[in-house]
Amino acid sequence: MDTRQLAAFCAVVERKSFSQAAERLGVTQPAVSLQIRSLEQRLGRQLLDRSGRRVEPTEAGRLLYASAQRLLALEEHLLEELQADDEGAVNRELELGIVGAARRHRGVTFEPFFRDEVVLACPTGHRLAGKTISLDDLKNEQLIVMQEGAGVRQVIEDELRKAGLRLRDLDVSLELGLQESVRSAVLAGHGIGFISRLAIDADLDEGRVATARVRGLDPVREIFLARASGRSETRVARAFVAFAQERLPA
Repeated sequence: MDTRQLAAFCAVVERKSFSQAAERLGVTQPAVSLQIRSLEQRLGRQLLDRSGRRVEPTEAGRLLYASAQRLLALEEHLLEELQADDEGAVNRELELGIVGAARRHRGVTFEPFFRDEVVLACPTGHRLAGKTISLDDLKNEQLIVMQEGAGVRQVIEDELRKAGLRLRDLDVSLELGLQESVRSAVLAGHGIGFISRLAIDADLDEGRVATARVRGLDPVREIFLARASGRSETRVARAFVAFAQERLPA
């Protein structure tokens, strides 16, 4: 479950206001509203009563709030532990990792795994669907982006920089935490967004979403296998890598 959706939900419950929750989280009010809608759709329950002057949780919302608080506290504790672990030795508990960026670490080696095409997704029937557009055309569209630090966002920022632009030069309407959130926002018609093609392959096959190309941008990111330095490869790991490489794009 997207903990950013839970954080947005908890902020609305505590502030009893979408606008105040957005201010607290440092995001836009539409972003908070989308997070809540996506959470309600996923759970199949109305979580907030919006009919009064103040926003109040429904019965299902009150139950979720208590559990969400515990989950968010657990996430915060986990992040603190990981940050502390970064300063110590690598525990070598995992043999393989799959990451979207090769960061320098003396205890970890990275090797290319596959190349991930990043596409501009838009709702089916959108005026840009199936077209090749200019960067000026892109400036006129409401854009949905991943949060800062996400691999897809870094690829897009790098491509824009090569073309002499910054992300702030575009009309960014929503900034979301997960690719699934970006996918949901595009499907709901909230704008267009850059996303891994693998994340929307099924939607493309079933005609739920379309893509467009932007002249001057060729967003592709390298996905890496991460291994503990000096550790011998097991037969299971070798079999997994071979199995995956047969089924992943070159």
